[in-house]
Amino acid sequence: MFDPFGDFETAGYLRNTSAEKDLAVVKAVEHTLFRAQLPKALALLAKCRTITYEDFLNVHGLLFSGLYPWAGRDRAAVIPEKAISKGPVYFCHPRDCRRAVEDGLRWAQGKGEMSTRPGFIMGLFAYGHPFLDGNGRTMLLVHSELCFRAGMSVDWTRTQKDPYLRALTQELESPNAGHLDTYLLPFVGAPIPRAQWQAALGVMPGLDGINIEADAAAGYADPQVASGYAEFERKRGYEIV
Repeated sequence: MFDPFGDFETAGYLRNTSAEKDLAVVKAVEHTLFRAQLPKALALLAKCRTITYEDFLNVHGLLFSGLYPWAGRDRAAVIPEKAISKGPVYFCHPRDCRRAVEDGLRWAQGKGEMSTRPGFIMGLFAYGHPFLDGNGRTMLLVHSELCFRAGMSVDWTRTQKDPYLRALTQELESPNAGHLDTYLLPFVGAPIPRAQWQAALGVMPGLDGINIEADAAAGYADPQVASGYAEFERKRGYEIV
């Protein structure tokens, strides 16, 4: 069980508002909130002249504040001393959440690379992993808006969860190798009108968070954790500038 706060028995999963400990119940509520708040989140993004890190945080807060009191706040604010990993893959240090996401936003908006490097940009959002839960849905909405602005779309309904997650894992481990670009580019097509997004995104397989490998949390003060994180960063070979 993912318990970065260390108080699951008293506060429930990730200190949710009902102190619920049954993960199936929490995930059902989480997905219900996502679907209910989806129109507002899409409208918020559509109004942004330029999408910023604060907008990224605001989308998450809008989607999940009904369940998680910390929604809309990143790991640097919520749990800055813990390393978050999924299997052998580490996400960035909490102090670099902003830098990773902003780097993705800069490649998409400032450098105009969205149409040719959608996977690389998604990989930066995933590496940033700003939140303790709800990262996938938040970055999917932001990524979809960025695609629309670039005059394109990714047909996520044609993707498959397991191959996508494998490509994403490879992207996190080797961000300059084009793994996620290779997977996503066959699904790139003409822009989809915003009005059609809600129905498609609300029923996409895998967005309910069920049957996805859980994150793990451990303190950077642990020498083994610090060593594992440093080695992953070395292999990753990508420095955010």
